[in-house]
Amino acid sequence: MSSPTIFSRLIAGELPCAMVYEDATTFAFMDAGQVNPGHVLVALKRPAPTILDVTEDEAAALFRTVHKVARAVQAAFSPEGITLLQTNKPAGWQTVPHIHVHVVPRYENDGADLVWPRHDPPVEELKALAARIAAHHVVE
Repeated sequence: MSSPTIFSRLIAGELPCAMVYEDATTFAFMDAGQVNPGHVLVALKRPAPTILDVTEDEAAALFRTVHKVARAVQAAFSPEGITLLQTNKPAGWQTVPHIHVHVVPRYENDGADLVWPRHDPPVEELKALAARIAAHHVVE
């Protein structure tokens, strides 16, 4: 068994944090590394590493809380936009192996940036990619 993540320790009350919301399945707290004031992390209480390790019900519960928190952040800070960011595994930019979603209030020219190379394949290639995914039974 791997050692507890910092999120598990926050959820357990072993470390101090600024909690925003909690229910039976999820826990929302202020990110210690605020991109902008109001930057919240929403995590599952169960320490599953990635979206690939949770049930459909857990994913739904996580995003129900993300929705609640995003609406509260909008009401509290009136940002010009909100970025939701959920990453998986180090190659996907995940730094804490405990599933979570960033809810980041955003403002024009706030210095936050998300950049990746954009490719524009023809629609036939997109259809082939879609078929490859669909072949793995997106719906069970």
